[in-house]
Amino acid sequence: MTYKSALKVAVIGGGIFGVSTAVHLARLGAETTIVNDGPVANGASSRSLAWLNSARKRSVAYHKLRMQGIERYRAFATKHDCGAWLRLDGGLTWDADDASNQIKEIFRHEQEIGYETRLLAPGEIAAVTPGVDAGAVSPQGAIFNAGEGWVDLPSLIALLLGEFHERGGRILTDAGSADVALTNGRVGGVKTVSGQTIDCDAVVVATGPAVPGMAAKVGKRIGDGTTRALLVFSKPVRHPLSAVLNTPRVAIRPTPNGAFALDSAWSEDEVIVHDDGTYEAKPSTIAGLLEEASKVLEGNPTLALESHHMGPKPIPADGEPVIGQLTGIPGYHVVFSHSGATLGLVAGELLASEIVSGTPSPLLEPFRPARFDS
Repeated sequence: MTYKSALKVAVIGGGIFGVSTAVHLARLGAETTIVNDGPVANGASSRSLAWLNSARKRSVAYHKLRMQGIERYRAFATKHDCGAWLRLDGGLTWDADDASNQIKEIFRHEQEIGYETRLLAPGEIAAVTPGVDAGAVSPQGAIFNAGEGWVDLPSLIALLLGEFHERGGRILTDAGSADVALTNGRVGGVKTVSGQTIDCDAVVVATGPAVPGMAAKVGKRIGDGTTRALLVFSKPVRHPLSAVLNTPRVAIRPTPNGAFALDSAWSEDEVIVHDDGTYEAKPSTIAGLLEEASKVLEGNPTLALESHHMGPKPIPADGEPVIGQLTGIPGYHVVFSHSGATLGLVAGELLASEIVSGTPSPLLEPFRPARFDS
């Protein structure tokens, strides 16, 4: 559906949620300004593994939204030259060889909900997806989900910003922190710490882990389960891996330049958060993550560190996305979720549409901020 809009909208945040929502608003004719505290993609989008999936168990509504998210990427790939940084070559996951192993249970669940899934014995993996050391796979086997993939979020954001500029969108980077200004109980504009003011009819707060704190400033609670993130990039290495790997000790995805991006729960737990808000990863943690990745890759290649990114990982308290207007504050919209990559395109599309049209999206109804109202 096409709308002709006279709305002025400010989007605070230059990550995937902010930029996606902004470009969809611009497509609908809204006069849109992005405000970011630094360069674009400088927050959570820079430290996301960016695995596109709806694997394992979650609510029916969340699974449906994630599946729509993956479909948006499939459609996107038919219209853009993005083969180097958007791949849907599948995902392979296995659990530890202990009492916590749920692979057979998860496989049955994925079959029941119609998710594309195969349970593979270690010796069957090489014929389905290359690049895995079968000896590292637990004897219970691994699940291969053919419809999954990965995206390099900075590349996607750069492409979307190109369209945003072409459609007349405005962007203010390195603007410092920004606050939403209310007039008579509704959104009136955005003010930056650098002294700039943007008048607007509506605002989208897409500031990742800062969303709950910004909502609290206007008296609204959003449950916050934000934790620490550590994403490690290896130097490029010749290797056949094409799928995303999610294993007991490391998750791995290829990168556009032939390297690997790595993360894990244990390495994130070892990240040190200092009193001044800065983050530190011990060299032993980074070395350990590179070593764990080598163990599960075919040929056990030696991986060298290229770079690492640390910071808060945005996670709502109940694990489900928070998308939509704050209760009782017309024009104040938020988007806050752990699954920024998978939902990036679809959340921006649906939120922009309901802002411009005034018609709430049924797909977003289960994820409204109102569920945290006390």
